[in-house]
Amino acid sequence: MRALDRAGLVPDEIDAVVVSTCTGYMCPGLSGYVAERVGLRADVQAFDLVGQGCAAALPNLQLGQALLGASTVGASGSCQHVLSICVEVSSAAMYLDNDPGVIISACLFGDGAGAVVLSRDPDPDIASRSIEWIDSSSLIDPSERRALMFEQQDGMLRNVLTRPVPRLAAQYAQRVLEVVLKRQNLASQDISAWILHAGGRDVLLAIERSLELQPYDLRYSAAMLREYGNMSSAFVYFVLAAALADNAPGGWWWLSSFGAGFSCHGALLKVSE
Repeated sequence: MRALDRAGLVPDEIDAVVVSTCTGYMCPGLSGYVAERVGLRADVQAFDLVGQGCAAALPNLQLGQALLGASTVGASGSCQHVLSICVEVSSAAMYLDNDPGVIISACLFGDGAGAVVLSRDPDPDIASRSIEWIDSSSLIDPSERRALMFEQQDGMLRNVLTRPVPRLAAQYAQRVLEVVLKRQNLASQDISAWILHAGGRDVLLAIERSLELQPYDLRYSAAMLREYGNMSSAFVYFVLAAALADNAPGGWWWLSSFGAGFSCHGALLKVSE
């Protein structure tokens, strides 16, 4: 509701809702409950994305961008406004045993939710700053899926978190970034704000080294990790909100998330001053 209010919209103006989560499975999906509680139209296009873990925010936004990109207004699939939501109740998946990865997960993960409104033609009188989706890229390596995943044990979710995760996250984050920068004829020095999923302390340090960044560049990710923990798919919404609240310099912003799959996604944003 806060996202709608800040976008200057009422629920009837939302054409599609996309909800991502990996910490709960419902049938019918969570999108129907959101539509009911928020008061969305009966003909709203509703999508539930599950099982994408910490990486889910970017596929969610990619779907939203595709829904907005339909060339003919009013055609099937064409949307003016899409509500994008990521919600995780990580505490519901805190299975405990003596495995180091399980113990670290219990200390690391937190509960959180984030929402953004994506618009084909945002009202310039409403938004204090414009954020334009320019380009994106994704990478998935199923051979590494066991590095980070949920498994079922005793009827509960048990997190599998292994030592290769920081290396994999840094390696794939670099590859996804390089693809988009090359396509847009840009260099990493052109990025004025880094909106990255943190994963954890060791993951953040590995990404810092891989992308040849300074701690200051990842200050928003580090702050959200310190204050709230790893909120899985919702995390990058908090990092984006922190950068906007701090009035980070405009220009090219890089938004990236990674997680189960093993998958990594990145998007180039153009942000006004």
